[in-house]
Amino acid sequence: MTKRFKICLGISCAIFALALILSIFGLGINQGIDFAGGMAMQYAMGKEVVQTDVEDVFKAMGIEAAVTVQGANHDEVNIRIKDIASEDVQTIQQRFVEGISEKYPDVQQSGEVNYVGPVAGRTLLSNAFWSVVIASALMLVYIAIRFDFSSGLASVLGLVHDVLMMLSFMVILRSVVQMNSTFIAAMLTIVGYSINNTIVIFDRIRENVKKYPSEARVAIVDRSVRECLGRTLNTTITTLLTIVTLYVMGVASIKEFALPIIIGILSGVYSANMINGYVWAMLDDELSAGKKAKKAKTAKA
Repeated sequence: MTKRFKICLGISCAIFALALILSIFGLGINQGIDFAGGMAMQYAMGKEVVQTDVEDVFKAMGIEAAVTVQGANHDEVNIRIKDIASEDVQTIQQRFVEGISEKYPDVQQSGEVNYVGPVAGRTLLSNAFWSVVIASALMLVYIAIRFDFSSGLASVLGLVHDVLMMLSFMVILRSVVQMNSTFIAAMLTIVGYSINNTIVIFDRIRENVKKYPSEARVAIVDRSVRECLGRTLNTTITTLLTIVTLYVMGVASIKEFALPIIIGILSGVYSANMINGYVWAMLDDELSAGKKAKKAKTAKA
């Protein structure tokens, strides 16, 4: 394998290891109410709001709440509270309005109050896991038929890499973003985006194998990646321009979707160009060596 491949694989493993260590020490993924359970509510305050004013009300109630100020005039707040029972939802709303009305007399509810129980959160997490597993298995079958088994296995390993990379950065950036149902949508989006990049390069690899049958597999991968580089840069940059704009200018819920997408796009391009092809080369070389050994053994017999 090339030195570049080893370096890239080492970088990925280091990121995974960092995320694992943080998780072991209790600094894992910051799960939102969609997974951990809890409630979310949104209020229009009637004027520009100071975040600490809202947080102080909940502290007086003995409740830990995540407060996000939003709206064009910074006059709305999005509130998320974990680990509460469904029967406490109405009481919390009433006590919050009574407490905040002293400073913001025009406060009023501006969105639906959503409550998610812990059982529903676990079900969502389980469904997300199986969605990725099933999608990966079906892609393995399709690519193995369309190309070869080595390509299919390398592609699926690339998908696993990209999903793990997204999860790792959700750990590393836990203070910036929570994991909610929007993350699942982002993850499934990236699974499709990433496999598309990989398929384009593998298609070029297949063409170059026919053109240069005597060339080493690693050299063919290098050639194919270079030939696809212009297309890769064009599609990646134009996609990132849109997603980064959404992240910069979007509200909190949009940011929760856009940030994992940005990470996933970068990871997908990174793995498709720097890892997946070389994994295919390694697998194909091993398969060819196995076939040659089997033929030699048969000839001797």
